[in-house]
Amino acid sequence: MDDERILHVGHAPTPFTADEIRAHCVNGLRVTLAGHAQGGVTFATTTFRDGDAEGVTVEDRAVDRDGTPAGAVQSARVSWRELQGHASFPADTTVVGEETLTGPLGILLCRRYDVRRESGTSTFWFAIDHPGMPVRWEAGGSVVEVVDLTVVPSPRV
Repeated sequence: MDDERILHVGHAPTPFTADEIRAHCVNGLRVTLAGHAQGGVTFATTTFRDGDAEGVTVEDRAVDRDGTPAGAVQSARVSWRELQGHASFPADTTVVGEETLTGPLGILLCRRYDVRRESGTSTFWFAIDHPGMPVRWEAGGSVVEVVDLTVVPSPRV
């Protein structure tokens, strides 16, 4: 791994560089997530809009099982480096490996991050072929996984 993956002294390399995330998270990429917890299953989408060399607008929204909006859009402009930084964890509490994961997106070769925290261990699987957010993560008895990746057109103004 190269230095572009290490954002802070004492941190493990991130699974992807900011440039790799930018190349994958094209305008209109919609990531649909299913959250499994004791209370049942919830769904949400994250959509990437207006990406440029510096960053992207990220739109998060709760949806129902069929993808119908179930809440207001929460929108924020972030840099690609900020998105990379979401996966920057202290090296002394993080174990990084590779694992094949079978899930809603099929069979994926992933970088697995087990991160020890005071509240317990969180595990993240980052699909090598899908630079960006993890395709699955587990923490505190809940599991969130990506169930769909779709590119949708920008809304007309």
